[in-house]
Amino acid sequence: MTGRSLRLRRLRRLAPGRGEDGAGRTGRRAAAKVVAPKVVALGGGMGLSASLAALRRITGELTAVVTVADDGGSSGRLREELGVLPPGDLRKALAALCGDDEWGQTWSRVIQHRFQSAGALHEHAVGNLLIVALWEQLGDPVQALDLVGKLLGAQGRVLPMSAVPLELQALVKGHDPARPEDVDTVRGQATVALTPGEVLSVQVVPGDPPAVPEAVAAVLDADWVVLGPGSWFSSVIPHLLVPELLDALIATKARRVLSLNLAPQPGETEGFSPQRHLEVLARHAPKLALDVVLADEAAVLDRDSLADAAKRFGAAVELAPVARRDGAPKHDPELLAAAYDRIFRMHGRIGPWR
Repeated sequence: MTGRSLRLRRLRRLAPGRGEDGAGRTGRRAAAKVVAPKVVALGGGMGLSASLAALRRITGELTAVVTVADDGGSSGRLREELGVLPPGDLRKALAALCGDDEWGQTWSRVIQHRFQSAGALHEHAVGNLLIVALWEQLGDPVQALDLVGKLLGAQGRVLPMSAVPLELQALVKGHDPARPEDVDTVRGQATVALTPGEVLSVQVVPGDPPAVPEAVAAVLDADWVVLGPGSWFSSVIPHLLVPELLDALIATKARRVLSLNLAPQPGETEGFSPQRHLEVLARHAPKLALDVVLADEAAVLDRDSLADAAKRFGAAVELAPVARRDGAPKHDPELLAAAYDRIFRMHGRIGPWR
């Protein structure tokens, strides 16, 4: 048995079993307290935020597992100066989990606020500074994020996917427009996300990064795991490049939903069809199985091709109106929540919340 398998087995023992409460008690009384599915959402940036804003409407048992490869803007500056995990995507996830009451919305605006100045604070987000300050005070990224979530009244938990900051590297064809047929190695999440070329594959450095144990345990204990939407190569696929996290995604008894983007992203997935998103995902994680692929019905022009691509993962396709009605390429939280709720109800209830 490999070292990774042994670690995964230990983490599975640490995860509370289905039908048990946090103290391991079983029975009708404990089961009756669980009224919602345990959901883990993986991603980063605005895509994950959209998913969390929807999921918090239908479950209080929600954990976000967030990419830590960002190297741009305020996060990149703090990462370079202090050697910390990039806090930006973690901050966005916390903001998305804030409630709709006055307290939640006030704190959501506060942590998202960016300073505007001619000095060193320019464009730093308040939430980034708060998170990093608590990391330095407590010396434990998970404990610090839990404390921020408690302050905000966040309706769920936010965890980094890895315990170390990661560098994203991509093989890109035509990154230099003057050499359209050449393949170059492009380094850095911010650069990969904006490349004018065709991204062929991505990897992370270090190549065998440690997963956060709490993130692995959450995946193993989940009823549902939601991957995406988001920047495909720089926010979604990186989760599959953390070996222990990928092992957990393969081994979990949870059902797995892949939520597709509403439209291709300039640069990173320019010209991608919905089915091509699945094809590149399969190249990076050929052993990963899925149960459901969720797509906006207006974004799918070739339903048969998407269904064929989903079958390679063992998944069914669910089409639903999940985009904002004003035509903006953004998910509507209420419509996306309705789609997730329908999927959770129709595609097998495996937790004690049924």
